[in-house]
Amino acid sequence: MAAQTMEQLVSLSKRRGFIFPGSAIYGGLQGTYDYGPLGVELKNNLKLAWWRANVWEREDMEGIDASILMNKLTWRYSGHEETFVDPMVDCKGCKMRWRADQIAGKCPSCGSAELTEPRPFNLMFKTQVGPVPDPESFSYLRPETAQGIFLNFKHVLDSTSRKLPFGIAQMGKSFRNEITPRNFIFRVREFEQMEIEFFVKPGEDEAWHQKWVEDRINWWLSVGLSKDNLVPYHQKANELAHYAKATVDLLYRFPHGLEELEGIANRTDYDLGSHSKDQGSLGLKARVAPNSHSTEKLTYFDAETKQHVVPFVIEPSAGVDRGVLAVLSEAYAEEQVKPAPADRLKPVEEALGTFLKSVSRNEKLTADAKNALLAEGERISGALGERLASITGLLSMPGAESIEVAKKLRGQVDPVVDEFYRTVLHFKPRLAPIKVAVLPLKKNHAGIVDVAKGIRRRLQSSGSMRVVYDDTGAIGKLYRRQDEIGTPFCVTVDFDTLGDGKDASTKDTVTVRHRDSMAQERVAISELEGYLREKMG
Repeated sequence: MAAQTMEQLVSLSKRRGFIFPGSAIYGGLQGTYDYGPLGVELKNNLKLAWWRANVWEREDMEGIDASILMNKLTWRYSGHEETFVDPMVDCKGCKMRWRADQIAGKCPSCGSAELTEPRPFNLMFKTQVGPVPDPESFSYLRPETAQGIFLNFKHVLDSTSRKLPFGIAQMGKSFRNEITPRNFIFRVREFEQMEIEFFVKPGEDEAWHQKWVEDRINWWLSVGLSKDNLVPYHQKANELAHYAKATVDLLYRFPHGLEELEGIANRTDYDLGSHSKDQGSLGLKARVAPNSHSTEKLTYFDAETKQHVVPFVIEPSAGVDRGVLAVLSEAYAEEQVKPAPADRLKPVEEALGTFLKSVSRNEKLTADAKNALLAEGERISGALGERLASITGLLSMPGAESIEVAKKLRGQVDPVVDEFYRTVLHFKPRLAPIKVAVLPLKKNHAGIVDVAKGIRRRLQSSGSMRVVYDDTGAIGKLYRRQDEIGTPFCVTVDFDTLGDGKDASTKDTVTVRHRDSMAQERVAISELEGYLREKMG
């Protein structure tokens, strides 16, 4: 079962080192997050899987890495200076600022309906270029990676001699001055994108658009998302961007609702046409603003027709951070390892009831925080035996720390969770931040420790897997910790490994424990690397 609430993911991410709030020791900076030791591994694994599938394994793709800072004329002719805006309103009561299209006429902070009239707000970050302040010496931090591809179209075409159809792929940072960043890493001000601009002959665009939609769905399924949680949405005519002939959004069921994970747009010849000189001679299908600054015609010479054409563009564009959030959400599970007896559940049930009564009576909580705590608490109490582990996330929700009885509830629930439940991330092995954890059964036994550390070194030196050595707890707790961070395999070195057990045949073997099934089997050390490679696929 995927994560039910965002708080479950936020709590786990901070506790285990996936994602931290940005600039936390100075009170934070809204809309920014830092990827921790495990988060950066997960993020890099997702990016590598995307690059492998879309660049290495295709014969019609090239990759680039364009600059974040670009000539400001880029954003004039791309349309961003004029159209890249959101409607903004201010609350006259509490002075908070919101996107008008997200609040239904009511301030989420104080509940007031006294709002200013919506006004346009451009989302691009403006920055000074050069040492001398000058009204003309500025640029923008790019709000998307796509324009760097379009401006390099001729460079790539001339240096690779590609023929249509072909694509250019890019991953990189983008920046948007969001009015109201929200929902953890779903909507932030600094983020990464995975984008492709796929260039095709006019007239072949619709077939290629459909093919890319199918390819992108299949890729997301291959990294672990379920078909039930991935919904293609065909935008209606009145929803399309000014440059788009058609767009299909791939929506994912995040804990906060069904929202866009990736968009696949048919951008026609708008982009290459917008950045070209002598536009009147190009036979453009799209309506573009006159360009008096470009020095190039961004065209392709068709050897068959002996004509220069402006290719149509199919753009699959996904957010890396949203992808990480989707993969985390899909993999997350709270599982009962064995039934907890009624006498262990009863004190937790009573403490939870006391906590929820305190929440309902608390006058300092905002209405949104109170309602969210009560809703999650009631969801848990409705099936406490199955959902008891969710109390950890409940106690990490906004406002929970201000409830005096929260510490008592945590004290009641933690020992029961440790004994009868586990939180586990069912990542695909190739995405897991750590592939193998090597564990010594006894951390102060020199023979066991030497063998365990030797296995870790050999596996790590293979270059194909991230391997860690962990001796910071009893073996049961170590298994739970590795489950919680998504490690697919634990390798335990014990006395049988040394030949000190009852069965002499187990000498030079280790126990391999599987994360998903919790099944264990003995494997010879000499065969271990090959065994793990095969299981990882």
